[in-house]
Amino acid sequence: MLSARESFRRHGILLTGANGFLGKVILALLAGRFPDFGQLYVLLRPKRRLSPEERFEKEVLASPPIQAILDDKAARQAIGRVRVLAGDVGQPGCGLDEETLPALAGQVDLIIHCAGLVDFYPPVDESFQSNVDGVEHVLDLARALGAKLLHVSTCFVCGEADGLVEESEPILGFYPRRKGPNDLGFRHDREIRYMRERIREAYAAAGVNGSARRPRELAQRLSDLGAQRAAQWGWTNTYTYTKSLGEQIIAGADDVEWAIVRPAIVEAALEFPFPGWVEGGRTAAPLVMMAVAGLRHWSIREDAPMEVIPVDLVASGILIVAALLLNGRAERVYHLSTADVNPIYFGPLVRMLHREYRRQAAVNGARFRPWRWLPAGVRVLSPEQASARGRRQQQVLNRLQSLVNGLRKKLQAAGLPGEQALRNLSARLRSAGLRIMIRDQALELYRPFMYDNRFIFEAENIRTAWAMLGEEDRRLLPWNPEKIDWRRYWIHNEVEGVRRWVQNEPGRK
Repeated sequence: MLSARESFRRHGILLTGANGFLGKVILALLAGRFPDFGQLYVLLRPKRRLSPEERFEKEVLASPPIQAILDDKAARQAIGRVRVLAGDVGQPGCGLDEETLPALAGQVDLIIHCAGLVDFYPPVDESFQSNVDGVEHVLDLARALGAKLLHVSTCFVCGEADGLVEESEPILGFYPRRKGPNDLGFRHDREIRYMRERIREAYAAAGVNGSARRPRELAQRLSDLGAQRAAQWGWTNTYTYTKSLGEQIIAGADDVEWAIVRPAIVEAALEFPFPGWVEGGRTAAPLVMMAVAGLRHWSIREDAPMEVIPVDLVASGILIVAALLLNGRAERVYHLSTADVNPIYFGPLVRMLHREYRRQAAVNGARFRPWRWLPAGVRVLSPEQASARGRRQQQVLNRLQSLVNGLRKKLQAAGLPGEQALRNLSARLRSAGLRIMIRDQALELYRPFMYDNRFIFEAENIRTAWAMLGEEDRRLLPWNPEKIDWRRYWIHNEVEGVRRWVQNEPGRK
């Protein structure tokens, strides 16, 4: 048995992405449950006239996960010992100044790299800067410091899949349409060079240098370039494509000891810092909001699991792997997922959420009760059927809006009352059309995860790792996805968490 507490006490750790959803929970879990850790550094870049220290104060210390642990004196003192470093993983040397790097030598034994761009289809140069260049720079930093590297990736680097995805799949040379170990058609270094040249060509063709503001047309061209290249090799989007390239950069390094942790879809907390904590419109949040708003028609593969994992289990898994890596006992790859032991399938899930919508409507609809005449239950459509349905709805709304606008103009010309009421009706029709467009775009965006593929991620390595810890460490760093009550989790953690922390975010309507 190894001791996570002793490992964290004796070693210095550098954390990137501490201001992100997952990073805050990792920081809170480490400070709250292992407050005697040796030294913890947090790498942040300045932004919007805020210094890294000011960002740490505003974005991290003031966040609910950190606030939730500050009642404990030891945790509060531990947070006070965190040292903020000014840097940027997107820059060579991670943006550290000449004085800082030598000062860190011998002080950092492990880098936990959580920073990354999680947008599905961003301009590919942005995705490269974060998920490819950033990995190169963090790897170089680990070399310079003599530190080990724990890299947080995603299970979905597997790309297209139907069934069990194993942790033993080789990383180097992988692409989703690989035809076996003798297929040498993909090399990450060659692919990275190729894409960097295409990015340079796109900028040159637009007459934009790297420091100038990028016009919208160039951003769209770069988004299309990333999406097309990912699809060519079989990845589901630009995000998973660039995350796989980042993994292969690390796997090609033979002078740094490393481990890769791959979470599934990271969602609301199960227990820590408190049930339901979620931030920033996580991947499932738009689907949850559509479901609890009454969406009945879904493009889903009913027998496909929704591979989600609560954020606190992810943070726990990362710290478990960190302890093993510090002791030289880590495997190369760890999936953090649920469907191999406790799946929740899309069919039962969307029906459960629809029942919750109807229940809430019955409770809250004293003045307006649409559930009385709306059909009950969920209807499953193919993507083509859903697209056609959306087009028909838009056509009906467009015809109604033309009729209303025509009638409004006639009333206005005749000087008759009712023009303002028709103007309001026209605005509501436009709003309805916008909601339909957003709904259909969201369903298309999530189509690879809900319809085209069926993902089940093997998670044997993390179970083995957890069993290697002592009893007290296992209590402090739980790994128990088999015990999740999915109905309770989705209704009380995910739905309520999205309602409280996502729908009510400042600026969100």
